[in-house]
Amino acid sequence: MNRIGRRNLFQSVSAVLLASKMPARAGTLPTDGSSGVGKPLQLADFQPRSMLHVPETKVPRSRYPVIDIHTHLSFAAKSANGVGIGEAMKYLTTAEAALPLMDRKNIRIMVNLTGGVGKGLDETIDKFQKPHPDRFVIFTEPWWERTNQPGYSQFQADEIGRAHKAGARGLKVLKTLGLYLREGISKGPLVKIDDARFDSMWEACGSLGIPVAIHVSDPEAFFLPIDRFNERFEELNNHPDWSFHDHDFPSNVELLEARNRVLARHPKTQFIVLHVGNNAENLPYVGECMDRFPNMHVELGARIGELGRQPRMSRKFFEKYQDRILFGTDAVPNGNETPQQVFNDELYDIYYRFLETEDEYFDYAPAPVPPQGRWRIYGLGLPDGILKKVYFENAARLLHLPQ
Repeated sequence: MNRIGRRNLFQSVSAVLLASKMPARAGTLPTDGSSGVGKPLQLADFQPRSMLHVPETKVPRSRYPVIDIHTHLSFAAKSANGVGIGEAMKYLTTAEAALPLMDRKNIRIMVNLTGGVGKGLDETIDKFQKPHPDRFVIFTEPWWERTNQPGYSQFQADEIGRAHKAGARGLKVLKTLGLYLREGISKGPLVKIDDARFDSMWEACGSLGIPVAIHVSDPEAFFLPIDRFNERFEELNNHPDWSFHDHDFPSNVELLEARNRVLARHPKTQFIVLHVGNNAENLPYVGECMDRFPNMHVELGARIGELGRQPRMSRKFFEKYQDRILFGTDAVPNGNETPQQVFNDELYDIYYRFLETEDEYFDYAPAPVPPQGRWRIYGLGLPDGILKKVYFENAARLLHLPQ
């Protein structure tokens, strides 16, 4: 949809909402192309079919073996206001159920970032990594519920060492830090990303040579008012709890700059900044950060739609930072116990198609964006040398795996 079309779409929706004083979710669209005339259509039901007539190339299997650096096969079983509590884990799939998908899609290794802490981490490693050491890698997480206890800084550094001995290959920091964790764990002021109590944790990872996968922010639109100017209006309107606008949340810029201070203070620690540096809409800024911080790497999870609508800039980004970009999807099992349907195969098809072809197409982005998750996506058609690095070699180097 072109810029004018999208503007008219939102203007029509806004006019109906203002006239009817209905909640935004019930926004309607005219069906005859006119402004405010015709049978109403619920915005949530708007699923336009692309009229593009262009060659289409299906890529059901990657050209080269893949390390998916960003999956979630398990989560903490309990949480309080977005903060994981305790050692108990819940598992969304099994190794045996995931392996058929991995074989079909040429995924050599899946990295389960949310492996847990303490006994939960040990259990996760026993379920995935120990029986299949060449197919699964497990990361540990910070012990959030102890952050307000005396001696936490040293305790957490020691826990990183224990987790590493148990088999953990890295540390995963959810956006819990910066957006959910509070001084009273689930109440009180928010704990800042660059809080000094975590310095020993970052340093422990650096001394052990294990990477930190960090997610500190969400799309820029999540920090703006949910109004007719917000490009993710429908998504946020359906999930208002995803919005970080107003209240006591930091701005997107404040979160990113706090992260940058952590990278600057710990140059020997390698950071994988997820979701294209948490700022896929602003590649010049991400590139500037990568120029400033040689210890910063990025992965692609859930941002293919953002990259695909700025293909020329994305291509330059991949060419310049080809040694520090990692393949990731943010894949979460769908809970279906049928092995053929543990994951949505099309998720990987979209990534492979984007990276390997130069197709121009409308498709569902991994993260929903309006209208109904559709952007016009332009494939990059990366050369083999860059593909091999992004798919496998860059992650293998950070994880100390055989090339």
